[in-house]
Amino acid sequence: MVESVVAQSGDPATATPMWFVVLVAIGLHAVVMWAGTFLAWLRRAFLRPGKELCRRYGEWAVVTGATDGIGRAVALELARRGLHLVLVGRNPGKLSAVCKEVRVAAPACKVRTVVFDLAAPGDDDVGGGEMSRGVAKVAAAVEGLDVGLLVNNAGATYPCAAYFHEVPDAVWEAVLRVNVVAATRIARAVVPAMAAKGRGAVINVGSGSSVVVPAFPLYAVYAATKAYVDQLSRCLYVEYKHHGVDVQCQIPLYVATKMSPVKGNSPFIPSPEEYAKAAVRCIGYEPRCVPYWRHSVQWFFASLLPDSVLNLWRLQVGIRKRNQMKVLLGESDHGFS
Repeated sequence: MVESVVAQSGDPATATPMWFVVLVAIGLHAVVMWAGTFLAWLRRAFLRPGKELCRRYGEWAVVTGATDGIGRAVALELARRGLHLVLVGRNPGKLSAVCKEVRVAAPACKVRTVVFDLAAPGDDDVGGGEMSRGVAKVAAAVEGLDVGLLVNNAGATYPCAAYFHEVPDAVWEAVLRVNVVAATRIARAVVPAMAAKGRGAVINVGSGSSVVVPAFPLYAVYAATKAYVDQLSRCLYVEYKHHGVDVQCQIPLYVATKMSPVKGNSPFIPSPEEYAKAAVRCIGYEPRCVPYWRHSVQWFFASLLPDSVLNLWRLQVGIRKRNQMKVLLGESDHGFS
């Protein structure tokens, strides 16, 4: 009898508290979720194979901004993977040079070119005049072709960091025309045929300036146009997925191109060729992706910081670059610094 009483009185002291069980369960759930996320990232970054683009989408790819940087590198990578190319660029000489490179890299590749200055001013606010004629030239170039892929790579930004009110009208208007109007109108020129045949892919090149950081001061219009590209891509992904058209926004951070303000060697800044291999391997998967694995690592670490810290850092970087350019040009900052 005494032993029974003692045993009963000892049960509450030895039982595991419910709060402890709950905390352990929450901790295990967090660990499992973190491990699953990490393993999924490893697969995306290193193990997931690229799709058979020609068989899945079509024989031809349209690449804008194909004469330099990412666009040129992506065009060469697509040619090596068996696609024929329609290259869009504003410089006939550079287009001819890229054509020669393509034929050396992939002798069986057929190449068409369209000379089109996507920044050319139009007759109205939505890109009339030269813009309409350029888009018509692209539509004519792809007529009758099995176009399976559009890479909307062409992009424009400021020549240097500047406050919003300092950016010349001609500069920010050109940024809008290239990044928003031209990208939208070229997509409209090719998407209907893709949807009609039930297959195709549109790759819009976004920017970390609109996704990775909460704000990108002193490049405001550029970052805003890339936010448009990101949202347009996600909406079109939902609209056309059931029509067999994959729409994707690829998010690069800094790549060693002439548009990049960061110069010099860095393990986080790939060459255009290195980036292009990763970008092509991601085609046809998520509606938004960061193709280059080191860029995704940078995004992860940026996500750990408060928005206020990232905003202050980006503001200081922008102001420093602006002031450096002012010094080089011998201009006054009019009280802004």
